[in-house]
Amino acid sequence: MGYQSVEESLFAQSLDVSPINGQISVTAHQAPPLNTLIHSPHPSQLLSSSHLQPRKCTPAKKPYSTQNRTPLRTLETLTPPATPTRNTSLTVECQVRARLPTSTGELFLHLYKNNRDSKEHLAIVFGDDIRSKSLDAPRPRESEMDRIVRGAYVGRLRPGQKRSNEYSGSNNIEKGNVNNVLNGNALNTTNDTNTETVLNTSTLNTANKITTPITNTSSLQLCSPPLVRIHSECFTGETVNSARCDCGEQLQEAMRLIQQEGRGVIVYLRQEGRGIGLAEKLRAYNLQDLGHDTVTANILLHHPPDLRNYDIATQILSDLGVTTIRLLTNNPDKIEQIEADEIKVIQRIPMVPKAWREGKVDQEKQGSELDNYLRVKVERMRHLLDIPGNLLTQESVSSTFWRN
Repeated sequence: MGYQSVEESLFAQSLDVSPINGQISVTAHQAPPLNTLIHSPHPSQLLSSSHLQPRKCTPAKKPYSTQNRTPLRTLETLTPPATPTRNTSLTVECQVRARLPTSTGELFLHLYKNNRDSKEHLAIVFGDDIRSKSLDAPRPRESEMDRIVRGAYVGRLRPGQKRSNEYSGSNNIEKGNVNNVLNGNALNTTNDTNTETVLNTSTLNTANKITTPITNTSSLQLCSPPLVRIHSECFTGETVNSARCDCGEQLQEAMRLIQQEGRGVIVYLRQEGRGIGLAEKLRAYNLQDLGHDTVTANILLHHPPDLRNYDIATQILSDLGVTTIRLLTNNPDKIEQIEADEIKVIQRIPMVPKAWREGKVDQEKQGSELDNYLRVKVERMRHLLDIPGNLLTQESVSSTFWRN
């Protein structure tokens, strides 16, 4: 993405931070030309002869050896250890799951570890037929109680239960399908003439994916692709209800829609602030208060507009046996990334903010900040949302930074 303003191009230069009169001076400077040679002294010139005099030693003796023993190796015959190679193969494993009752229904929370970072990514699963292969797989030297405690059981637990495969009954699973669930197979379902038809959209581009809002779920069956939301952590929007973004509203709406269908997954990724972390996100907020939009603020902090990636999410979905999905998103980059990892998106359901959906664009400061944020995501980050007509005629503070 190119620079949209003079400020972005200036702040994208390297910084020289040096103390002057007890204060810190920050000045921007250009990097030296590529053809400029930087001479540095030879390492031997840096060694002080007074401190590093060669030690006198006797010549090395011939290594001891006998006919019955392998000869000792001299320094010349020793080979350095092989340099360890970085493991580029991403793997995820579900460590534990637990049932969580909510005011609108039940869900199963899955906690995942991976071999790339130390973060605890989550999967919020609705429906008993969606199970983790890595969780159900037997582990060395584990007892039946170990399996129960880490959540590798079928149905619902009851007091005094001692075996993980004891069926205790639920609304969404039949006793005859216990073995299928344990083996990672889908539940047996009866075909219905009202079952939603899965359309082939392989020839469509991202912007033309089917974008049908969910209005009636009476015809949805267990055999249709599940509804999925891949959501990035947002402390400010989800916990303290910040109006700088719509992340909290998106998470709540995704849970409502999936619970309404009774089947689906929310993959919750720990990549705060579009991948830059909470501290940098708060610095970006201060820059936004100075008049910069969310994209420019990231660039002024020497970050790309969006650092997020979704390969951990696709691995989690694959572990859950979910490879064809209906995706809740406005982000075309998310669709492109997960489809590159062989997760097929057959339908995109837009996440329209409630104020825009109901035509109640708030002109107060709280509402205008959210409106400006969403406008920037549409104008500068390709998000697939229709901007309300009254916002298109308004002058926003952030708009001055993306106009040519």
